[in-house]
Amino acid sequence: MEKQKPLVSVVLPAFNEAAILHDHLGILSRYLETEQDDFDWEMVIVNDGSADDTGEIAEAFAADRDNVRVLHHQVNYGLGQALKYGMSQTKGDYIVTMDIDLSYSPDHVVRLVETLRTSSAKLVLASPYMKGGQISNVPWLRKILSICANRFLSLVAHGRLSTLTCMVRGYDGQFGRELILRATGMEIMPETVYKSMILRAGIAQIPAHLDWGLQVKQQGRTSSMRIIRHVLSTVLSGFVFRPFMFFVVPGLLLLAFSAWVNLWMVVHFFEALQMVPADAGTDKVSWAIAQAYRDYPHTFIVGLLSLMVAIQLISLGILALQSKSYFEEVFYLGTTVARRQSNGSKGEDRRLSGYNAD
Repeated sequence: MEKQKPLVSVVLPAFNEAAILHDHLGILSRYLETEQDDFDWEMVIVNDGSADDTGEIAEAFAADRDNVRVLHHQVNYGLGQALKYGMSQTKGDYIVTMDIDLSYSPDHVVRLVETLRTSSAKLVLASPYMKGGQISNVPWLRKILSICANRFLSLVAHGRLSTLTCMVRGYDGQFGRELILRATGMEIMPETVYKSMILRAGIAQIPAHLDWGLQVKQQGRTSSMRIIRHVLSTVLSGFVFRPFMFFVVPGLLLLAFSAWVNLWMVVHFFEALQMVPADAGTDKVSWAIAQAYRDYPHTFIVGLLSLMVAIQLISLGILALQSKSYFEEVFYLGTTVARRQSNGSKGEDRRLSGYNAD
């Protein structure tokens, strides 16, 4: 018997992309048609509340194609929400999320699917930052910020992945549809990686080519990234991955500084103790402390304040690590229960279907 071909679902979020949508959908669909000997495919376009003709153009493109569907948001909810909605409506054995601007060429679909098919990975990232990857025609500020953000996130995620913010990625179909995500914006990218790690899912990456050449020629595209929001989102994502670095590490550094300052405080105390006058009576220690403070008040203030702040930072770090551990345990447990309930419902549906057929 001929082996059944897998179904690949390509999810395309779109917001105000009327200028390029029809042409780029055509490029992508023609490429996928050339790969139909290896897999069947469907395309799920999510019109995320566009204010232009994006929705109408997408509907016209899908009108005579049974394997192209268009979903609509009445308002713009954000990239994360569009991806979650699109992925939840897929039927494929594999899911590939793509950017409609085709800054990653269509052949990345095949490479992502091939990696999913030949490895145990549930998530595959297209990385222009790993060995063999390329970046072309991207504005310098966008390029620098993206590289720095991914290196920072790679560090806090234990350094194994070269990118955590890429949108172009492949998922095992069932895993992608069952993954519980919260973010509605760009922060969904590192959140997906983080929660996949919690579930002990295999994560792989392939070298990719990020190229803005096509859209620069067509419409003179410029970077629309909100810099402050992007930086804050990256820092917050890093905190989620590794709160230890944000509290305990600064706390330990401050504690070392406090120990150095307080050492000088002790030195000044013993210097004052040697100069205690004969009429000081029995309370020589108090006199020496008071004298040392009068001579070096900044040493006492800085030393004691830095010690207090260091202890607070370390304590907050311990609490953050504890909260992170609790969250990961609850998320893992909740996801496992939800999957078992879903599988049980599917099994019950199949049993009832067989019973009704009899």
